[in-house]
Amino acid sequence: MKYYVGIDMGTSSVKLLLMDENGRVVGGTSRSYRVSEPFPGWKEIDPELWMQGVAEGLEELVEYTEAGDIVSIGVTGQMHSVVMLDEDGCSIRPALMWNDIRTSGLLEDVRRKFRETGEVSYLADVISTGSPAVNLYWLKQQEPENFKRLKKFLIGPDYIVYRLTGRYQTDYCEASTSSLFDLNNRKWSSEIREILGFPEEIYPEVKGSGQIAGIVKEEWRHRLKLGEQVSVTVGTGDNPAAAVSTGCFLKRYPVLSLGTSGVLMAPKERLEFGGKGKNILFSIDGKQTDVLVQGVVQSCGNSFSWWTNQVLRTDSFEEETRRVETEKLGENTLIFYPHLTGDKTIYADPHLKGGFVGIGTDCTREDMTAAVMEGICFGVRQLAEEMNLDAQIQKGLRVIGGGSKNNVWMQILADVLNVKVIQLKSAYGGAGYGMALVAASSGASGIPMKEMIEKTVVSGREYLPREKQAALYEKKYQRYIKIYEAMKLIFE
Repeated sequence: MKYYVGIDMGTSSVKLLLMDENGRVVGGTSRSYRVSEPFPGWKEIDPELWMQGVAEGLEELVEYTEAGDIVSIGVTGQMHSVVMLDEDGCSIRPALMWNDIRTSGLLEDVRRKFRETGEVSYLADVISTGSPAVNLYWLKQQEPENFKRLKKFLIGPDYIVYRLTGRYQTDYCEASTSSLFDLNNRKWSSEIREILGFPEEIYPEVKGSGQIAGIVKEEWRHRLKLGEQVSVTVGTGDNPAAAVSTGCFLKRYPVLSLGTSGVLMAPKERLEFGGKGKNILFSIDGKQTDVLVQGVVQSCGNSFSWWTNQVLRTDSFEEETRRVETEKLGENTLIFYPHLTGDKTIYADPHLKGGFVGIGTDCTREDMTAAVMEGICFGVRQLAEEMNLDAQIQKGLRVIGGGSKNNVWMQILADVLNVKVIQLKSAYGGAGYGMALVAASSGASGIPMKEMIEKTVVSGREYLPREKQAALYEKKYQRYIKIYEAMKLIFE
């Protein structure tokens, strides 16, 4: 039996799983790490903490089978987070995270520079705080001595691939979402490089996600008791990896991931720059390229965690939602604005804040809990409209992530969007599993991806919109979308 490892390097923890050649997960583990916040809005981490978590997790995983039976390792994880390495391959400073907003003061300058370019001026509309382009520009502006030491940058999961193999590489997804890449010509943009003043040698090579990055180095083979020819694929970002595992690419339907952030993604036939959202390029073999459009409600699961953990002081997510009467949903006028940590896609406003609007003395704990879920769903609806995905979503929206397991939240989502919502109940879904599938399908003797997807992607419960609640939420949504202009006036 051959085995494949999928590694998903998240914001606060790394998750690892072991999959056999039949697509069955035979083991899994995770390791947590802490992101540092030296100043408000700054999010950074020593990338070696990622590697420590990966190494410890791999040591545990090999106990599930004979280590010599592990054939390939696939790595995925947080997109945008950028690691900066010196000539010896050592990290110059802590990695800047995807949700770091220290660069907000530089954005307008960078956008102005981008708009003055020719072919890639469209990047001015998608660049945001946390993008590798603006984070590297911040390094050049604020830490010039460190910038002089910079010999190579890598993006999130690329660092794990580098540590395992010694190779500097990235994939089309990570490159195309960096705001440094010419999407039309499928290469690093020389225009962007020149206007930002970056040396050409700091850029990693771009390859397909399923191409072999290299063989696990001897030091790791010895430590983990692995075979001599365990390959590591180039890897990709967590959203395309999740799109693989959910059938989003293969079956051509939109998927919403309700995690820390709410990520809405849908496959497209070609690049589209008319709507909001980022165009992500994805290629397994480095030849055929798919397009995935992605947008995000930045505060999603973390909005609900803030409400339940920090305000209500409870860890019981299910208990809180169980108190909400689903038949009365939409009747209370309280609105929650979910943008607690700014917005990347709809308004590209890192300073945007959230709030409750319309609180009265008759508001109950249950009303406020329901309002938090409703507000996030309103954010998802607005996101879908801004991304021009209305037609695709009308056929049904598949949902994954921790929030998808909550029946109350799923019914609210169906009512707010006025579409059928389908839980994907595959026990093996998620980015890590998607990357294990990519690893298994790679190489001359790889397992056909279609065969694996047909066996593992299973639709779960369906939620249909209710006429009464859909009408109530339509009125409430029309009030919701007016909040942004009011927030701008209040906090100007």
